[in-house]
Amino acid sequence: MKANDLLPIGELARRTGLSVSAIRYYEEKGLVEALRTRGNQRRFLRSDIRRLSFILIAQQLGLSLGEIEESLAALPQGRTPNAADWKNISGEIRRRIDARIASLEKMREDLDGCIGCGCLSLKKCALYNPQDEWGKTGSGPRVLRPASIAADLSHDRK
Repeated sequence: MKANDLLPIGELARRTGLSVSAIRYYEEKGLVEALRTRGNQRRFLRSDIRRLSFILIAQQLGLSLGEIEESLAALPQGRTPNAADWKNISGEIRRRIDARIASLEKMREDLDGCIGCGCLSLKKCALYNPQDEWGKTGSGPRVLRPASIAADLSHDRK
C-alpha cells in the first residue's frame, strides 16, 4: 500500500463534502474504518470516499443507518467495490424501495376510503379502526380526543 492510498480525515471530509464529525460518527457506527498512524492519527482508504458517498445517497433514498450498515457489510473492506458489488447492493435497495412503495400504495388506498367516509369513526374504517377495535371500549372518539378533554367531560357529567 502506498502512502498516498491513505487519506487523513480532513482530506476525506473535503473530498466527500462531509464534516469531520460526521465521518467520526460513521466510523463509530462501523460504516468506515480508520487505520491509525504511530501518532494515533486517523487514516482512511481511498475506497472510503465511495463508501461515504454511498451512505449519503442511501440516506437520500430514505434508508436507515441500520439498512445502510447491512448493505455495506456485503462490501469487502479494504478494496474499492466493483460493479458486481454495487449491483448486488442496489438490487437489495431496490427490493426495499419496492416494498415501501407497496406499503405506501396500500396506505393511500386506505386513506382514500377514509376520506370518502368523511367521519374517521365508522366501524369499517380500515385506517384508524380496523375491525372496530375501539368500539369494544365504549362509544365516542376515545383515541382522537385528548385525555384532558375526556377527563373534563366525564367530570362535568357528574
